[in-house]
Amino acid sequence: MIDKLRSYFLRLPAVFRNVFFLSGAAFAVWMLFFDENNMMVQYHRRHQLSDLSRKARYYRQEIARVDDQIDQLTTNSATQERYARENYMMKRDSEDVFVIVQR
Repeated sequence: MIDKLRSYFLRLPAVFRNVFFLSGAAFAVWMLFFDENNMMVQYHRRHQLSDLSRKARYYRQEIARVDDQIDQLTTNSATQERYARENYMMKRDSEDVFVIVQR
């Protein structure tokens, strides 16, 4: 049995019988599949990072948009009036406001 294994081993090219190659291959297999930070974990982390980067970009754009709206509300009286009319149903003295509720 041992002689058969030895004959199979000796049939391999010299590169594959090298101790450094065998240890390097074992290390690569360990790092790719069995380690705590294997390839699947790295793939999921990279996917999560891109998702979080996309969300961060969206929230930065939303913050800039809201800052612009706040600036408009604090400096422009026409914008203040439009906002008050739309959101708080305020009216001028000479107007009547009718609220229509759809069912």
